[in-house]
Amino acid sequence: MIERYSRPEMAAIWTQENKYKTWLEVEILAAEGWAELGVIPREAAQEIREKAKFDARRIDEIEKETRHDVIAFLTNVAEYVGPSARYLHWGLTSSDMLDTAMAVLLKRSMEIIIDDVKGLMKVIKRRALEHKNTVMIGRSHGIHAEPITFGLKLAIWYDEMRRNLRRLENAKDTVSYGKISGAVGTFAHVDPQVEAYVCRHLGLKPAPVSNQIIQRDRYAEVFCALAVMAASVEKFATEIRHLQRTEVLEVEEYFRPGQKGSSAMPHKRNPILSENLCGLARIVRSYAIPAMEDVVLWHERDISHSSVERFIGPDAFITSDFMLARLTRLLDKLVVYPERMKKNLNLLKGLIFSQQVLLTLTRKGVSREDAYRIVQRRAMEVWEGKGDFKERLLADEDLGKYLSPEEIEGIFSIKYHLKHVDTIFSRVFGAE
Repeated sequence: MIERYSRPEMAAIWTQENKYKTWLEVEILAAEGWAELGVIPREAAQEIREKAKFDARRIDEIEKETRHDVIAFLTNVAEYVGPSARYLHWGLTSSDMLDTAMAVLLKRSMEIIIDDVKGLMKVIKRRALEHKNTVMIGRSHGIHAEPITFGLKLAIWYDEMRRNLRRLENAKDTVSYGKISGAVGTFAHVDPQVEAYVCRHLGLKPAPVSNQIIQRDRYAEVFCALAVMAASVEKFATEIRHLQRTEVLEVEEYFRPGQKGSSAMPHKRNPILSENLCGLARIVRSYAIPAMEDVVLWHERDISHSSVERFIGPDAFITSDFMLARLTRLLDKLVVYPERMKKNLNLLKGLIFSQQVLLTLTRKGVSREDAYRIVQRRAMEVWEGKGDFKERLLADEDLGKYLSPEEIEGIFSIKYHLKHVDTIFSRVFGAE
């Protein structure tokens, strides 16, 4: 289902057809590498380049007998190439071709994900600048704390995605390594120059050392980077869900004309996109565990990693691509309600300025313990519905010993809390 809504380029990378196409390119390049060294005839390498192709259905047919996908693939290719096919897979083991091809698929997939993240960051930045001064209440433990702006919330998301971008770029570099080093990595039957030739033409680097495979800590880094990115996506989506709750309603997912929210209740406008993202993020994160468990293989290689990678590779990348596209569209059209934010800001009748009162008292020489007692006593009265915080403070005789009515009035200023917004924005966006 997800494949229908992800970018066509991502889905295309993980098709059976493209997998075989990439395998074939590795095999052709290996033959050309040997020809460059004069080990096999150049005419044979040229003939392989011109004639080599495959038929996926024929490969499946052969594999039913061989029970080995690479042998089935090479047998089918040989049917097209003819006698020069004896130079295919010369000195290679299956994983030389498989892992080098997989590096190509992972690298291309990571490039798309990185592009997705950059697109998402552009939207977050635009919305952050748009709401730089849109005042709202900040919450800790789900309870009103002190004023912030919606733009500051988005600036945090932008900075987090920038860290995700770095992790993804590093992981792409880590996984962009191929190996054509033979059955246990010793180059016993293949020349290191063949490996260099293949990797260079595929945009990869040769692994400095390998056994039969590319070491799976490289893959684990990729899937862990995707997992952290997915966690960020769920974090943002969860915040949107909270802010769209009926009692809060400070933001809302765009609700298109004709859209329906419930089969039973016509009034419903649910945060379905955010909920969907939260669920998908859990799936992507779950793939980090099997990817890390694939690091541990017997000796120079066993096959326990193979079935895992056939599953988590396409699923994690196609799902991540979809999630990033969905979140980008969601934030692009997110409806923001500044008036509702202002209304919620005043729900506690001034209690959000309590720390400011506390600090002002301490600056006047009152001990922190005494200041806290004075402020909390009046704050709890307001919690119990006994008037407005500023009014209670103005009527407090103990407080009047230290603060004049004018000083108390001056404490209740939103601007005090937001005086460094420009500085924060400069730190987040200033160099870009």
